Amino acid sequence: MQPIHTLDPSSLRRVRGVLTDIDGTLTTGGRLPAATYSAIDALRRAGLHVIPVTGRCIAWAEILTRLWPVDAIIGENGAFYSHLREGRLHTRYLDDEATRRRNLERIAELGARILREVPGCALASDQHWHAADLAVDHAEDVAPLPPAAVERIALMMREAGMTATVSSIHVNGWFGRHDKLSMSRLCVAELLGDDVDANKEEWLFIGDSANDAAMFEHFPLSVGVANVREVLHELPHAPAYVTDAAGGEGFAEMAALLLAARHG
Repeated sequence: MQPIHTLDPSSLRRVRGVLTDIDGTLTTGGRLPAATYSAIDALRRAGLHVIPVTGRCIAWAEILTRLWPVDAIIGENGAFYSHLREGRLHTRYLDDEATRRRNLERIAELGARILREVPGCALASDQHWHAADLAVDHAEDVAPLPPAAVERIALMMREAGMTATVSSIHVNGWFGRHDKLSMSRLCVAELLGDDVDANKEEWLFIGDSANDAAMFEHFPLSVGVANVREVLHELPHAPAYVTDAAGGEGFAEMAALLLAARHG
């Protein structure tokens, strides 16, 4: 990883959109710093697209879509995206309602089994509001679990036929092969008429955890906030650049460089 300050300003001037993780990237210690919100707003005022891409549930996504100055929010690791159109909230699911209903029944059964077999874990506090995935808390509202326990949870999900990823706070599992990158492709294509494969140099991704690996690999302008160093051993693909600051302050650092390049 190279320091973000080594980024060529001409590369930053080509950027027309920012895809960003939320927990540990926009937040610091679970809170959204004022500097981070101001940075999001400044990016949007400068004409850049901003799309958070998170493992958080549909309730988070729909509320934050209404409140934050963003184009859309992709939730539950790519199960859907939410956006406003003419002031009205719309959520675009990947799977139909019948499939989601069947999957939620399977998710409830597996969640109960994980709780029985992995001491110290808990369902995420907002699991009741998830539309398509299972989120098991390993470090948010429970004492941090040892790595072996976290891997055990992910393994149980995979053995049940799920895709499983580990974030800084949750182990997320879902049925299907979608992920943050696949839904980013769909969201950007449908809402903005753009192609994040053909034009990937025009999009910057910033994140901090293992479930961001596919995004780090795909985008040449991939940035990790400083706390990504804590999970480098878990990443098959590291970000190309890293900020000096951690969490939300790291995001604000990235945004300041991006805006300065555009105005330079």
